Amino acid sequence: MGRPVFAPVVALVLVLALGFGAVGCGGGGGDDRAAKRARASDLPFTHPGVLVSKEQLVRARKHVAAREEPWFAAFRQMQGSKYASYDYVAKPSAVVACPAGTAAGKGCVEEREDALAAYTQALLYNITGDRAHAVKALQIMDAWARVLTRHTEANAGLQTAWAASSWARAAEAVRYTYDGWSDGELLRFSRMLRNAYLPQVRDGSTDSNGNWDLVMADATIAMAVFLDDHEAFERAVRHFRARVPAYFYMESDGELPVSPAGSDITTAAQLQKYWFGQKTFADGLSQETCRNFKHAGYSLAAAAHIAETAWHQGVDLYGEEKDRLRAALEFHSRYQSGSAVPGWLCGGKVQRDLGPDTEVAFNHLRGRLGMQLPETQRLTADLRPEGTDDLFVAWETLTHADSV
Repeated sequence: MGRPVFAPVVALVLVLALGFGAVGCGGGGGDDRAAKRARASDLPFTHPGVLVSKEQLVRARKHVAAREEPWFAAFRQMQGSKYASYDYVAKPSAVVACPAGTAAGKGCVEEREDALAAYTQALLYNITGDRAHAVKALQIMDAWARVLTRHTEANAGLQTAWAASSWARAAEAVRYTYDGWSDGELLRFSRMLRNAYLPQVRDGSTDSNGNWDLVMADATIAMAVFLDDHEAFERAVRHFRARVPAYFYMESDGELPVSPAGSDITTAAQLQKYWFGQKTFADGLSQETCRNFKHAGYSLAAAAHIAETAWHQGVDLYGEEKDRLRAALEFHSRYQSGSAVPGWLCGGKVQRDLGPDTEVAFNHLRGRLGMQLPETQRLTADLRPEGTDDLFVAWETLTHADSV
């Protein structure tokens, strides 16, 4: 792409002087805030605090500056992606129409990729200190904020959630680290999130497959923090608490999985159909395991994103579901890595297409809590650097590997 492997040291020093002290709730600070906060409205939000904290940005920057692994390889991977180009051009649409299945849509791929590009450019700015990346992130975001009005067709909710998750992370990482976002552009972008995205996702989709509900909550909590919207934050927290137990099974749930709250999926026959024909349940199995690991991975990633953002805000959702999340990670990591599939599981066949979805939850459970996750540890090491799924997961080895 015609740029150096790494920006000059001078630029890095300048960034380190921009007020990025080692604060935030990603480490020990999170325990203090969690102890003081019963509800999200009790304390102001910590910024930046959408998935990635100030402390994590500082740590990633230092690792890359020292060319330490796996962070330097992850940085090079990000820097070499199409999203990192100085010449990246956004392709906004006034109406994003995303029908179900493989039918052609309008603006769907472009929206997801532009949101990921904005997030990539925001991270590049934070890592290198090159202000051109912050400018590019803002250009992409403003291009969409000037024209987008709504999302339509059957996949509108899922599309909105995927894009909004990345938009909010990008915006948060720029707003609180860069001094060049004008008030007018910031207001325009905030209005876009509030009007064209938040209403589409905040209520979830209880009768859909669980990955919809969880990524909708991921988008909701991300936008809530950026917009300083405590009511939306509380919605996302409630959504996590209801949907995670209904998506990842534990024997303590009983003979059958938990029914999705508010849905009509309640009988044994309905639950078995909803779980893609699975009739035997074991710790860590997900509602979509027998569909494919890709969708189970989307949900693992989304659940971790919600919990991580809440953690930065002093709400310990991880603590409520740490055993369930560990079981889900270990279950899918074991079979993704090639273990023989027993006959009771999905008829003896699974689709091993898990994406770059383990870093965030693994970092918390293993790194912060010291829990043992041998299967996940091996798989994560094999997957590193975990890049992007081109939907809503991006560069999490860089931001979360060993980021306690």
